[in-house]
Amino acid sequence: MRWIWIDRFLEFRRGELARTVKQLSLAEDLFAHHFPDYPVMPATLLLEGLAQTGGILVGEVNDFREKVILAKITKARFQREALAGEAVVFETTVQYVRPEGACVAGRVLIDDVLIGEAEITFAHLDQSRSQQVFGDRNFVFSGELKTLLESVRPS
Repeated sequence: MRWIWIDRFLEFRRGELARTVKQLSLAEDLFAHHFPDYPVMPATLLLEGLAQTGGILVGEVNDFREKVILAKITKARFQREALAGEAVVFETTVQYVRPEGACVAGRVLIDDVLIGEAEITFAHLDQSRSQQVFGDRNFVFSGELKTLLESVRPS
């Protein structure tokens, strides 16, 4: 199953705001198992899309040198789930960035209508401990996600 819940960026302002979109189609793996007769993207996966969008925004602040991981979801509220065929927009705004981590406010929209919001806190892994355990490889920003990240960077 593909776990990248972002198709492309709509807007990106370094250290400030990121807006991404995920076009949901019946071809998504999740719909085969998550209520085949009622294909929905549940709130947990909407939160993951927000976390991916916010994590990229926070990671880019330090040129992806930090290993940024989700630490906690302070609050989250959803009015409904997203349905196959809808375009889901994830919007995150930086609340703060500190050496130990960062926080973003996130909104989920469909057709410019707010369907959910959350506050997400990220942690930066301790550099020396992270180096011992994982080496130089940045396991957070790699593979398919790294390719998506390159679309954000100016040429």
